[in-house]
Amino acid sequence: MPSTDTSRPNILVILSDDQGSWTLGCAGNRECRTPHLDRLAATGLRCGNFFCASPVCSPARASLLTGRIPSQHGIHDWLRAGDTIAPYEPERGGELVEYLAGQVGYTDLLAAAGYVCGLSGKWHLGDCHHPQKGFSFWKVHAKGGGPYYRAPMIDGDGVREEERYVTDAITDQALEFLEQQRAERAARPFYLGVHYTAPHSPWGREQHPAELWDDYHANCPFASAPDGLAPPPWATFLSIPVETPEKRRAHLSGYYAAITAMDRNIGRLLDWLEGHGLRGNTLVFFTSDNGMNMGHHGVYGKGNATFPQNMFEESVKVPAIFSRPGHVPAGATCADLLSHYDFLPTLVDYLGLENPEADALPGTSFAPLLRGEAPADREHVVIGDEYGPVRMIRTQSWKYIHRYPYGPHELYHLDEDPGETRNLAGDGDHAATEAHLRQALGDWFLRYTDPRRDGTREPVTGRGQLGRGGTEGDGRIQYAP
Repeated sequence: MPSTDTSRPNILVILSDDQGSWTLGCAGNRECRTPHLDRLAATGLRCGNFFCASPVCSPARASLLTGRIPSQHGIHDWLRAGDTIAPYEPERGGELVEYLAGQVGYTDLLAAAGYVCGLSGKWHLGDCHHPQKGFSFWKVHAKGGGPYYRAPMIDGDGVREEERYVTDAITDQALEFLEQQRAERAARPFYLGVHYTAPHSPWGREQHPAELWDDYHANCPFASAPDGLAPPPWATFLSIPVETPEKRRAHLSGYYAAITAMDRNIGRLLDWLEGHGLRGNTLVFFTSDNGMNMGHHGVYGKGNATFPQNMFEESVKVPAIFSRPGHVPAGATCADLLSHYDFLPTLVDYLGLENPEADALPGTSFAPLLRGEAPADREHVVIGDEYGPVRMIRTQSWKYIHRYPYGPHELYHLDEDPGETRNLAGDGDHAATEAHLRQALGDWFLRYTDPRRDGTREPVTGRGQLGRGGTEGDGRIQYAP
């Protein structure tokens, strides 16, 4: 059996794709059905103010893994190339690029500490054909997303198209890893990453279990997703235009169906742990790579739902649930400002491991929260987010967004305007607050940015990154035109 030594718990990280924190039943959504995630929250801690490091998948995933912000690790947009062979990524002729080569991820630290590390599902950080970052079990998606049936999955040096619904297949592979650990009766603890592509588009009926799609389409009012809001006046481009009520209903039917189908599979994972007596010695962490607007602010999508890119709360705030019955407080909630870049220092602290790069990383441990204790000195925590030349600083009450080099900039008093409807940037009555936050933003990013990978110098548009930065000659990064 996998480890039952309570001093070295197993770790299960479940990562969804483009899931807004507002979609969970346990967070108040009465339409999108998530009974197993609600069950997870009932046995653990749900964090209501948890943020990604960048509101798009590849930079966010790299930051979660390494604890570094994009201007440290050099991935600034979703990766259009470098993952797999030419038929699926023709833009660089199928060249494989290991974007995080030489950068330590928390799975490297776990593997060095004796954990058996497995990954099933989405990687999307370059060279999907070869295991990286301490993983010995490696069954991954060849790209960042795509169809839910006939999804491209890595098969050695080639790619096979998966006949099963890809959410089911990712879970089947994860259970295969768990069964291997059980069969080997290893004393070593395991780490398992289960990275779903759900609920990322496409959302058509043919992409998802028909009974779920049809039920939502016929019976759900979708009152939990705003309708009729105007997009922001500065947006010159919308990535997902929704022109008709029927198009909106179809998109939401697929989005909600993808979440519920994923939730069913999360139930399968929890059932396996419970059935084998491992639930109390497995720390389960559920989150999403970034958030998602589905009508919020008049847009559909994440940070690149608009151009210039946005930092709306729905784009940058992600669901976060930690559960380990008997250890993590059950049914607890937390309103502290926390971020994906806090996860690496939290995990190594929780496990009692050394963090050799602690001084270079922006995150701080919130492991005391997982033990039911109050963490020290988090009252004045700020959250920094970036998407290329767009940067955000978030305090408990205020948010400031700076777009290099020209703007437009945004300032919101979230206590009074949680919907971010009144931009106070340039308002003389709030000039002192704006100046203070602009200085704090500059100081925070100056402290952690690697000048070779500085996102403010990159022409990031949200259309994808083609090349590696910070290690190629002059350090320039290639982007899609």
